[in-house]
Amino acid sequence: MASSLLPDLTAAVPAPAGVRRRWTGPPATVVLAGALLLVIVLVAVAPGLFTGGSPTATDPVAALRAPSSAHWLGTDQLGRDLLTRILYGARPSLLLGFGSTVISVVVGAALGLASALGGRAADQLLMRLADILLALPALLLALLVVSVLGTGTVNVMTAIGIAFVPGYARLVRAEALVVRRSGYIESAVALGLPRRLIVLRHVLPNALAPLLTLATVGFGTALISASGLSFLGLGPAAPSPEWGALLSSGRDFLQTAWWIGVFPGAAVTTTVIAVNVVGRFAQQRFTRRTTR
Repeated sequence: MASSLLPDLTAAVPAPAGVRRRWTGPPATVVLAGALLLVIVLVAVAPGLFTGGSPTATDPVAALRAPSSAHWLGTDQLGRDLLTRILYGARPSLLLGFGSTVISVVVGAALGLASALGGRAADQLLMRLADILLALPALLLALLVVSVLGTGTVNVMTAIGIAFVPGYARLVRAEALVVRRSGYIESAVALGLPRRLIVLRHVLPNALAPLLTLATVGFGTALISASGLSFLGLGPAAPSPEWGALLSSGRDFLQTAWWIGVFPGAAVTTTVIAVNVVGRFAQQRFTRRTTR
């Protein structure tokens, strides 16, 4: 009885220096999300491996058929197989999300580095511009850009990329300032190394490292934004099977043919959840490694 009242001193004793913690690997949910993402990417690259039909083949006789053994996810108002269209829609949907993420990361990284390393005037100008853009919701800002550039896949991709640039620019600026004030950068400057070499070899890799993990999570947000713009009719033109466009075509049939809108929405939701699970895990691992 007395021993149960004593504190557990063994929990406070650190492990010996020569003993390392055993790596247990990622959780099962992360493994499942990663496997699901691999399948989705494979579907986007080669949808013909999963279906032998055409996403544009119409059959008016089979219009608005409920899910069955002949059409696993049913058919739309033109008799097109919904499963085939969702599978073929993975490519344009992921392309919109990936392309817009690349644009925002590249432009944001360039502006963030220019703000951190370009002097006080450049820093004030770029960060005040970023503050103005951050005051607007990302989707609203993307709508404003699309209204100027016009509709279409490339313009939607560009609009979403511009909408998310300020967040990435601020992150890169903060990381670059931390790296710039670190001891090894001061030593490199004291040794007389060229400024360009210091930026390329030391500042750039260390400032961009956290950006890659954040971009994984940002890809899911970009995918939702792209689907939202396509839902409004601003994305790829018909008869593209992009997931947002499929959602838009199904909103008029929710009472009579619910599957037209539900299953494309499930595809978007599943992909975004899988991306967020993997991205959050990568972000946590990176944070633990940098704080040690």
